Amino acid sequence: MRTGNDLELVHLTKRYGATTAVDDISHVFPNASYVCLLGPSGCGKSTTLRMVAGHEDVTEGSILLDGQDISGLPPAKRGTAMMFQNYALFPHLNVRDNVSFSLRMKGEDKATRHRAAEEMLALVDMGHLADRLPAQLSGGQQQRVALARALVTKPRVLLLDEPLSALDPFLRIRVRGELKRLQRELGITFLHVTHGQDEALALADEVVVMNNAVIEQAGPAREVFNQPRTEFVARFMGGHNVLTLQGARVALRADDVRLAREGLPATVRAVEFQGNHVSVTAAHGEEEILAYVPEAQFYDDPKNPGDAVHLAWDEGRLHRLLA
Repeated sequence: MRTGNDLELVHLTKRYGATTAVDDISHVFPNASYVCLLGPSGCGKSTTLRMVAGHEDVTEGSILLDGQDISGLPPAKRGTAMMFQNYALFPHLNVRDNVSFSLRMKGEDKATRHRAAEEMLALVDMGHLADRLPAQLSGGQQQRVALARALVTKPRVLLLDEPLSALDPFLRIRVRGELKRLQRELGITFLHVTHGQDEALALADEVVVMNNAVIEQAGPAREVFNQPRTEFVARFMGGHNVLTLQGARVALRADDVRLAREGLPATVRAVEFQGNHVSVTAAHGEEEILAYVPEAQFYDDPKNPGDAVHLAWDEGRLHRLLA
């Protein structure tokens, strides 16, 4: 439901000479939601984020927050804050002074800004390291400091540009849980750019999939995964087959494909053990079909490349694509 505090893009366009990076997109990001802008490199997602932040000028259209057009305002006046991919911490300032730097620029006295910084550092469990320099911190700790610095101005919208990309896989999973917790505790909108499907599905109340400078599909994470509208979304989200059956293009989840006694004849092309399931790629003519077979079931009757198999699925699991 739309409220006055929503962030809204209205016919937003960004051109660089003859190149259109963002092409006439309109979308409402509900207040206090966690939204992931998802898509491949060059799709326009980071440019969209930078326009919302005020780090890129808008070619056409407007950006509304609280019903006010903020697209002509400087970054510090927008009610937004941005956490950069490389964290951009000042190496000569300790953690406390890094977090309070924007308040210093606003003229806040030392006691006030340090109190605010320590409140934010406690929120991200970094208060005990307030006197350290960035070089004395791990990557995950630097990420938390950058997050505290972005939050110290109490923005209505926090903008995150690939915030987990520099972290190792184990830490990435842990930190994304902390991001979700913080968003819920603070009750503000998080707009998070990523090219990671797993990251978007784990975090987002809403996933906005971008492709070729436009929004291809937007909706709840489960809906976008289970009901992709287009072939691009089905393929980009992963875990889907895109097939032509009875003259229509359809999507079929790989975990809905079974190895069966009867069904579509196919030849195994590749087998990959992936923990709780085995990924089996099989070819029927020119078409390749992916099946995620439960691990125990696969090893009861293992298959190898070159083996003949039959593939089956429930017809009700087919999802017709619009394009």
